[in-house]
Amino acid sequence: MRLIPFIFKLCMVLLMASTSLSAQQQVSLDWKMHDVGQVRQFISNIGSLWPTGYLIGSFSGLIYCEFPPNSIEEHVGEGGIWVGAIAGSDTLVSVTSSWHSSVEFFPSSARDDTIWVVSKNDTVDIPYMPGYVGVSDQDFVCRYGDYHIPTVGLHTPLYVDVIQTSYAWASPPLDEMIVFNYYVIPTKIDLKDVFISYWMDGNVGYRGEGWSFALDDYSVYYADQHLGISVDAEGRADGNAYSPIGIKIYPPENVPEESIRWSFDWVRDPEVGPPGRDPERYQEMAKGVIMQNQTEAVGSQFYISFGPFDLSLGDTLHFVVGEILGKGLDGVLENSSRLDWLIGNNFHVPSPPPQPPLRIEIESHKVTLKWQPQPGDINPETYQDPYRADSCEVPFEGYRVYKSTSSATGPWNLLAEYDLPENNIGYNFGLEHQYTDVGLLNNLEYYYSVSAFSKPDLVAEFPAQESSVNQNAKPVVPGTAPPETVGQVAVVPNPYRGDIAYHTYNPPWEKADPSRKRWMEQDRRIQFINLPQRCTINIYTLAGDKVETLEHQNAEVGYESWNLTSSVGQAVSSGIYLFTVEDLNNGEVQVGKFVIIK
Repeated sequence: MRLIPFIFKLCMVLLMASTSLSAQQQVSLDWKMHDVGQVRQFISNIGSLWPTGYLIGSFSGLIYCEFPPNSIEEHVGEGGIWVGAIAGSDTLVSVTSSWHSSVEFFPSSARDDTIWVVSKNDTVDIPYMPGYVGVSDQDFVCRYGDYHIPTVGLHTPLYVDVIQTSYAWASPPLDEMIVFNYYVIPTKIDLKDVFISYWMDGNVGYRGEGWSFALDDYSVYYADQHLGISVDAEGRADGNAYSPIGIKIYPPENVPEESIRWSFDWVRDPEVGPPGRDPERYQEMAKGVIMQNQTEAVGSQFYISFGPFDLSLGDTLHFVVGEILGKGLDGVLENSSRLDWLIGNNFHVPSPPPQPPLRIEIESHKVTLKWQPQPGDINPETYQDPYRADSCEVPFEGYRVYKSTSSATGPWNLLAEYDLPENNIGYNFGLEHQYTDVGLLNNLEYYYSVSAFSKPDLVAEFPAQESSVNQNAKPVVPGTAPPETVGQVAVVPNPYRGDIAYHTYNPPWEKADPSRKRWMEQDRRIQFINLPQRCTINIYTLAGDKVETLEHQNAEVGYESWNLTSSVGQAVSSGIYLFTVEDLNNGEVQVGKFVIIK
């Protein structure tokens, strides 16, 4: 997207969000991230693939669709469905996301209209989908309608509910896609000549500062597959992206293909964008024209439309949308074929074992991981899988132990693998249920995970499936327990040197805020160590002026960090600083000093 239209659009959305604040407070807004596989995709219960003005305040991340993980490669600026129809004498369109329009779909105020999270084969009684059984390794289920906030803009609703389910898988070959099911249900009147569009503002490339990375994309369409793709042009400001992003439509199964009119349209002028008024928007959705592929890489915004369908009150229109990524254009096309097979198989594919019940014991410079199932735990070693073609009764094969010094989403280092002995699969190392990692730095954060994996299904030619590494990740801070009182409190590093890039250490001594990928000045830190459970830390200049006060109350952790910022939010300068630590349990005080060199 171009930067100026995006800023204008975002300001308009935020303005409309603020003017509808009282209405917003009457709905159950929610969002989640699909994160079990290779695609980290933002999902909301307003139907959008980005936070919009209504959710952006609660979303702490930067990227809406990251692939591969931790690559800082974005793929989505906006995305979501449009529903257009003839309602009585009106021609109306309701959108989950679009330029020149407010959000028009919202959940109700009911507590169950948040996002439900369901694992594969689990059964959950969702009020509007009772007895729902999980399909993928991570299902999200939500419901929204276009009539819950009628005061937004000049919107006239169609009075439709949309139930949305989305699926994500943890293991190859299905971990590079997200699959959406949409169920469109009229709730008030019959709808004639219904058309559905999927709007995709594809922003493909390395997510640096600003939106320049999105200005060298272009749109292509494979009519025989109903597949639109946003592709990053080679080179230019953001280099070469690893993956395009594809949107593939599977129309309702009970409707003959020859009766469906398809349209593909990409935005000719990003300064203007798609139509904003319902009649013009509906005309574009229903025109049945496939545009030639975009040749000038100035930004990729497209919509795929299909219809018409007549829906009587209470009918349900069901269709499927695949969000497909992969290594280059060839990878997306390969995953498109794989998705055809998946849907043709009714999503019946082999499953990974359940997550191992990971427990962690922390000591000084050491952590011990334990995953022996205890009474009441789900045992990965006894799980069964009805969708294997080889009819293997117990498909469990082994465990893998991972470690990261960066984040709970990796990158991960494999520390150990344990598998069943004497079965001609894998290494035959034998099973273990404990791993100890030593030589760690105290008071620094590490991340560990233990996964379980299955035997490959040789009959179906399906690879071994592994439970999600990210989903079982746990942060761990090795260290000593707090001492009984003050006396050994120290500052590290001392001196603190501003010319050292502490954030590049492994593990990093300084980390960027989770909402950012880049280290900034406010991420500097020193650490007060060997603190008692309850104490107050006062920091002074050498002249005796108080700089900051820190309160520490923690029975397990004996340290406290400070970001080198005063109580009034100013970064401190170079110099010698004094500190006092008062033990609040007995009143004893320790005095010390440290040096900052910038």
